[in-house]
Amino acid sequence: MSDSRPQVPAADQTLRILSHLARQPGPVSAQTLATTLEIPRSSVYHLLDALQQHGFVVHLAAERRWGLGTAAFELAGGFARQQPLARLGRPLAGALTDRIGESTHLAVMTGRDVLYIVEERAARRPALVTDVGVRLPAHLTATGRAMLAALSREQVRALYPDASSFADRTGRGPQNPRELRDELRRVRTDGYAVEDGEVSLGLRSVAVAVLDHAGWPAAAFAVTFPDDRALDLDALVTDVSRTARELGRRIGGVRA
Repeated sequence: MSDSRPQVPAADQTLRILSHLARQPGPVSAQTLATTLEIPRSSVYHLLDALQQHGFVVHLAAERRWGLGTAAFELAGGFARQQPLARLGRPLAGALTDRIGESTHLAVMTGRDVLYIVEERAARRPALVTDVGVRLPAHLTATGRAMLAALSREQVRALYPDASSFADRTGRGPQNPRELRDELRRVRTDGYAVEDGEVSLGLRSVAVAVLDHAGWPAAAFAVTFPDDRALDLDALVTDVSRTARELGRRIGGVRA
């Protein structure tokens, strides 16, 4: 039976280059990559140039060799962090749910999505779409906005270059780069992010980013509750912020 999946040669070649570099004891030349992987040398140079712009490879000009860059290391670090983050964050999420009486979750960024790694569902509360392992568009979620607000404007622009980058679920939320910039500006000013029906109508969320030692948004905590429930927003934000700071402290963070 033939494979009906669409073929994306450039993506395939890019991943093969990265995988090959990861298995080598040191940097290698572009010619070696072209020969070993049977990719045209001109294509190898084009792909390496693009990878270098995004930090996934570095060019050692004096040696005429290429090695993995810091962005590739960050991907590996992100994968390694998720399980420890879940183990460290689960009891904090549980305690937050016990205090507030609403469901709590912990999410990490992956591209333009958030990935939920912990969910503590409150008693007598409906099931949410934010089960562990679920991905949702970051710009629509409180956790995603909290983490995006901690990135530089250049990083956000690279993730959301134009309106085609914006997914939609309920007709609410940012739909272009300008609207996202305005939303993230509010998050930075307030110190927390709010979602109101962008993911599920009738539900609201409040989230705060968990920052590591370098100020990078390693994750974000959020509390989700029915939009008709009267909560003390200041008290809620204070509690979520304390929880985010505590997880940040446990992973070696210095600020929240």
